Amino acid sequence: MIKKIYITILVASFSLTAMAGNPDRIGQSGASQLMINPWAMSSGLGWAAQSNVRGLEAAFFNMGGLAHARRTELGFSNTNWLVGTDVQINSFGFAQSLGGEGVLALTVMTMDLGEIEVTTYEQPGGGLGTISPQNTNIGLGYAKKFTKTISGGVLVRVHSEAIPNASVQGIAIDAGIQYSETSDKTDKLKKDDIKFGISMKNVGPDASYSGDGVTFKATNPNNDVQQSFLFRTAGFGLPTLINIGASYDFRLDNTKETYDKRLTTALNFTSNSYTRNQLTAGLEFGYKEILKLRGAFAYEDGIFSSDDRTSALTGLVAGFSIELPMSKNNDNKFGVDYSYRASNPFGGCHGIGVRILVD
Repeated sequence: MIKKIYITILVASFSLTAMAGNPDRIGQSGASQLMINPWAMSSGLGWAAQSNVRGLEAAFFNMGGLAHARRTELGFSNTNWLVGTDVQINSFGFAQSLGGEGVLALTVMTMDLGEIEVTTYEQPGGGLGTISPQNTNIGLGYAKKFTKTISGGVLVRVHSEAIPNASVQGIAIDAGIQYSETSDKTDKLKKDDIKFGISMKNVGPDASYSGDGVTFKATNPNNDVQQSFLFRTAGFGLPTLINIGASYDFRLDNTKETYDKRLTTALNFTSNSYTRNQLTAGLEFGYKEILKLRGAFAYEDGIFSSDDRTSALTGLVAGFSIELPMSKNNDNKFGVDYSYRASNPFGGCHGIGVRILVD
C-alpha cells in the first residue's frame, strides 16, 4: 500500500509539474502573504509538512492535523523575511482541545514592511513623511477526528492590507483531511507509520482596494463645482492551491521495544492557481522527540535558472526543533524552533519560534 501511494503521487506530480502550473497567470493574484508560512517549525519542511504536521501549526498547512493537538498549545514565531528588505513577520497562535469534541484554534499573522517615504507627482523626491503598510491575517479554525485514522478541519481567515489612504479586506477558507496509520507500541510487528494528506487553501471571493487613495478631485464641467471622483479598481483573485502528499516514518531503533529514533520521508505536490506547480521532498530525523532535524527542497519548472525563476525563493529549506519537558511525567513541553529558507537575491529567510504544549 505504501509503495502504491508513493508511486501514484510521484507519477501524478511529475505529470502535472511538466505542465508548469499556470505561468500565464503569474503575478495576477493578490494577497500573496497568504502563501507565506509564518511558523518556524513546519517551514523547515516546506509544503512537504502538510501530510504529517500536527497541532497548532497545521492551521497553515492542513487543518486535519489540528485535530491531533495537545490539550492546549501556544505558539509564537518571528521571521526575518528576505534578509535585506527589513520585512518582519510575527505570528501568534492558540489551540485548545474541546474534550473529545474537536480542537479550536486562533492564529494571527502580521507583516511589518518598515517605513516607505511618501512621494507625489509634484514632489518625486519625497520630504512628505513616511507610511507603514500593514498586512494582517486572522484565522479561526475547527478540526476533529472522525475515526482513529481520519481527521479533518476547516479554517476561515480574514486578510487585510492597508496604507493610510487605501485598504482591502477579504475572506479566505482553508480545508484539509489527514489519514494516519499510527503504530501501536504494544504491537511488536507494526513499527512504521504512514500519513496521507490533502488540503485546499485560500478559497474565497475576489477583493479590491478602496479609500481616498483611489479617488481624485476635479471640476464638474456641468456646474463648475469641484467634486471627488472614485476610480474603479480591478478585483484580484486569491492564490488558491491544492496540496496532495504523503509521509512515511522509519523507526531506526535496534530493538522493537524502543521508539527513540525516527526518520520521516515526506513528499508533496502543490497545484497553484496563479503560479507554477511545485514538488517538495523532505526528510526529518527525530531523537526521542526531543531533537528534530529537518530539510526539504521544493522543485518547480525553472527553479535552477535566475532568468526563468519566478520567485526569490530558490527551493531549499531546513530547520531544527528542541522540545524540553516542563514536568516530571513529560506531559508538558517547551519547544524552540528555527528554520531557514534560501533565496536569491537577498539573504534568505530566518525564522525562530517558541511553543508551549500542555496535556
